[in-house]
Amino acid sequence: MEKKREYYDVAIIGGGAAGLTAAIYCGRARLKTILFEKALTGGLATYTSEIENYPGFPEGISGINLMKLFEKQAKKFGVDFKLTAIKEACLGAPEKVISTFRADYVAKAVIVASGGKPRLTGALGEEAFLYDKGISFCATCDAAYYTGKSIMVVGSGDAAIEEAMFLTKFAKRVQISVIHDKGIVDANEVAKEQAFANPKLEFIWNTVVHEFKGQDRLNQVVLKNIKTEERIPVDVDGCFLFIGYLPDTEIFKGKVNMDSRGYIVTNETMETNLPGVFAVGDVRVKGLRQVATAVGDGAIGGVAAERYLAESAYFEQKIMGEQQPTLVYCWNPIDPACRSIMAEVEKLKEKYKEQIKVVTVDMYKAASLAERLNIRQAPSFALVKDRAICCTVTECSCVDSVEQEIKKVI
Repeated sequence: MEKKREYYDVAIIGGGAAGLTAAIYCGRARLKTILFEKALTGGLATYTSEIENYPGFPEGISGINLMKLFEKQAKKFGVDFKLTAIKEACLGAPEKVISTFRADYVAKAVIVASGGKPRLTGALGEEAFLYDKGISFCATCDAAYYTGKSIMVVGSGDAAIEEAMFLTKFAKRVQISVIHDKGIVDANEVAKEQAFANPKLEFIWNTVVHEFKGQDRLNQVVLKNIKTEERIPVDVDGCFLFIGYLPDTEIFKGKVNMDSRGYIVTNETMETNLPGVFAVGDVRVKGLRQVATAVGDGAIGGVAAERYLAESAYFEQKIMGEQQPTLVYCWNPIDPACRSIMAEVEKLKEKYKEQIKVVTVDMYKAASLAERLNIRQAPSFALVKDRAICCTVTECSCVDSVEQEIKKVI
């Protein structure tokens, strides 16, 4: 039985803060947009009991309520939601195909916002206490909840040590389970010195988590000494895991450029190495992973996708789609040389108006459009005929050589 196919302008993979923001921007731009989310719309933020550092909410707001507002706004702009897992993603140009088990969704642009997932310890009982039941992954998000309480931090890297110090501003006691020998942590020297000098931090050396215990919420972490095998029960009100994150990029491996950890590499406009494919939020290489930064990524990615589609339409219709040969002048309005040549271009346009069409591309605003013609500097010309680039002329000071090429094709 053949799968049904549905067509969209933009497909967004992942419904966390970044994906929802991108959806809002794309929907508001009147692009036909679909968002895929395999779990809970809102992503990891929905498991945060209270977010106090997101602008506009001075009293704080729960992660799930904030994400409900994001979702409501995206739906207001007509975004379609598909709560299902992605089976395959074919990201080649010009059409990209997102496959689920029941249907194929064809899109002109794709925004990957699949996020990351915290690395877990694998200890007994862990699954029962994840997120809002005692195990957390974001000190900035959840620290206030543990004011005056006892907390355990698991990890010894920069994130673990720095977040543990932040937690001491709220908790009455912070204990850190470190797998290394006494005095050895993986954090930078400054953080290390500050942590050892902090009277509210207590290190439990040579230990890993053996088991998490509790009823409705976590109330005890059982550690194991890796040298003596001794079990060490520690009563806590909560536990923070800072042992790394894993990007959710498995289905994109071998398709888009990634770093050694599996995070997607983008430029400042969220573009990947593939035309029309963008990545936003926790899934990409970046320095800070928070709701606020995810929103910024999503906004940039949504606008970039809109611009890509507009440029693609212009390229196909005005440059490659003409019946007659097309002369494309790529120029920069702030460059005096480009402005002087424009007058000669106008003369060519008038002289050969019955035989060619002349199109100008402003490289100051749309450099990527010129790059589709293999042009990266201005002033330059490209001559297109029968959907193929006949020739390009670069570093030109006059249009004489360009006119010679025009005569050849007409």
